[in-house]
Amino acid sequence: MNHEADGATVTCSSALPRAVLSRSALTGAAAAAVEAGGRIADLRRDAWGHGVLSIAHVVSAAGALAVLVDSDDEVAALAAEGVTATVDAEPDIDSRVLYGLPDADGVLVTRPVLRLTGRVLSTKRLGAGDAVSYGYTYRATRNTVVALVTGGYAQGIVRALGNHAYVEVDGALRPIIGRVAMDVCVVDLQGEERPVGTEVTYFGGAGPAGPALARWSALTGLGIGELVTVAGAHAEREWEV
Repeated sequence: MNHEADGATVTCSSALPRAVLSRSALTGAAAAAVEAGGRIADLRRDAWGHGVLSIAHVVSAAGALAVLVDSDDEVAALAAEGVTATVDAEPDIDSRVLYGLPDADGVLVTRPVLRLTGRVLSTKRLGAGDAVSYGYTYRATRNTVVALVTGGYAQGIVRALGNHAYVEVDGALRPIIGRVAMDVCVVDLQGEERPVGTEVTYFGGAGPAGPALARWSALTGLGIGELVTVAGAHAEREWEV
């Protein structure tokens, strides 16, 4: 697939970003959410993009009496797994605590369960004045190195984040520059080289990108729950400890 990253056409993979879910974070967050009160957890929209079956098992084991889902088919499927589900109850377990999501100020009560990551597809040196991405909304003010990274607006990396949001690369925040494309974006590595395949974290995890969804929400006008749901649903899910 071809993408315009800096005025030239760059050939790259169409690999999706990854939604990496932490088992330890989920276990801790589910226990904290149930302990804080409530009996029914909101697992609609595929558990806010986290995957309904896995979340249902853990939150039920933590003491939730039932989970709220979108359809009778999901109720039946979860019943076969020994989980009580419903389509018409009012959820009263705090989803922000359950999924480890920040509040509007970026405060995290529990560790994020989902970490959205991309990877470096290629890097390029830019000189001062060189343009980046469609429409040339960004021009380098100094010599630097930029990376083409998997993840674009088709996977929930909203276009409004271009030139305004940051990602985490090896523990440091680096800006997304230029317009976000359909399935890639460009990140300013600020002069540092990184090898192809280097992981880039959009939000979540234990590093500085952990509460990034709060900034995303402020920039886009979308709710934190909406943002994590779309991103999680359009990424390749995998689990880590």
